[in-house]
Amino acid sequence: MQKIEFDKDFLWGCATASYQVEGAIDEDGRQPSIWDTFCKKDGAILHGDDGSIAADQYHRYKEDVQLMSELNFQAYRFSIAWPRVLPEGRGEVNQKGLAYYINLSKELHLKGIKVVATLYHWDLPQILQDEGGWAVRSTAYAFADYAKVCFEALGPYVDQWITLNEPFCAAYLGYLYGEHAPGIKNPQKAFQAVHYLNLAHGLAVKEYKKSGLRVPIGTTLNPSLPRPASRKAEDEKAALYARSIFTDVFLYPLVGKGYPKEVTEDMHISFPILDGDMEIIAQPIDFIGINYYMERAVVLDETKPFLHREVPSWQRATNQDWPIVPYGLLRILKYFDQVTNGLALYITENGCANDDVLQDGRVHDHFRCDYLNEHLAACKKAIDEGVNLKGYFVWSFMDNFEWAWGYSRRFGIVYVDYETQERFPKDSAYMMRDIISGYCEY
Repeated sequence: MQKIEFDKDFLWGCATASYQVEGAIDEDGRQPSIWDTFCKKDGAILHGDDGSIAADQYHRYKEDVQLMSELNFQAYRFSIAWPRVLPEGRGEVNQKGLAYYINLSKELHLKGIKVVATLYHWDLPQILQDEGGWAVRSTAYAFADYAKVCFEALGPYVDQWITLNEPFCAAYLGYLYGEHAPGIKNPQKAFQAVHYLNLAHGLAVKEYKKSGLRVPIGTTLNPSLPRPASRKAEDEKAALYARSIFTDVFLYPLVGKGYPKEVTEDMHISFPILDGDMEIIAQPIDFIGINYYMERAVVLDETKPFLHREVPSWQRATNQDWPIVPYGLLRILKYFDQVTNGLALYITENGCANDDVLQDGRVHDHFRCDYLNEHLAACKKAIDEGVNLKGYFVWSFMDNFEWAWGYSRRFGIVYVDYETQERFPKDSAYMMRDIISGYCEY
């Protein structure tokens, strides 16, 4: 048994996303997002689930904030639903939509909880998708206009801003593999989306700098640094290729390094860059958020579009078959620290899905407790080795709509009975409470 101690200024938070928890998809002026549309597509979502009710946080946010307070959380990372604020994607502002986020922020501050707002967590207004979505340049500029509205209206209430959540998923799962909304399988559109998402981030940061706001702003990536499956030079190269296409195409432009040559030269992938784009993308930011869940092993395979192939892993896995590799988080933190020259980092998501069972009002999710403890140990080791890690947000505060998995996978540290919407803190929630208090040994 050991006690892992973090500095008192280390920020402890929990996280959710708008479409996954809010529900109320057709209330108070909100218009459809790409996920509302995607959920209606036959076979797109397991069991035909959708986010129409989700965890009903739109109506129950006070109850949820009270529970966060009881569990000791210092910050809540949530996302703003673009189609709730700008129902037509651009133009007229929906004041009722803004009012929800203002009220949520006020409630959080009332309990002494910091507000960490993500501008985009995948719920693009469907009307913008009809114009081409992230595969067209105009969407990046529409995002900048949307960001400006949020900065002006919510600026007094937000303690930390995040522009995008996981552009990897929006670009690749949305436009390359078709597993997420809008469900497109088109490599050219996927790489256009990569660039226009990067551009959208930079344009939003430019708007932020003009706003006069002074709280930190950054972005969140879900980096993938697969390990080579052998010591062979070819497999080392496979790991480099995997990192380049899945991580560096988002990370390098942020820090002024452009797109990696392994992607542009070796994979012959081009991006729709115009003069000035890369300077816009490389706007100075205050931090980068890292979402981490797993790591896989790869070998070189020149028959594949990205010149590598995943091979089986031996580690324990979650019920999504995601191998549990805490050391992978340490490697990512050290890599980001090196590439960004010591920029502040936050773990903005970390957690696991588990086959949780509610019995007599309790959920004994010790599998999740072990997972979180092992990854927190990796965080502490990174700090001890000089990484500028400033905080940790557990994913997720509560069970929710898990995208293509529907409601079949539970990530929350709080169990949600979807029939009654009653909340039940799991053992992992009480463990996090004690970790934050500084009185937990494990």
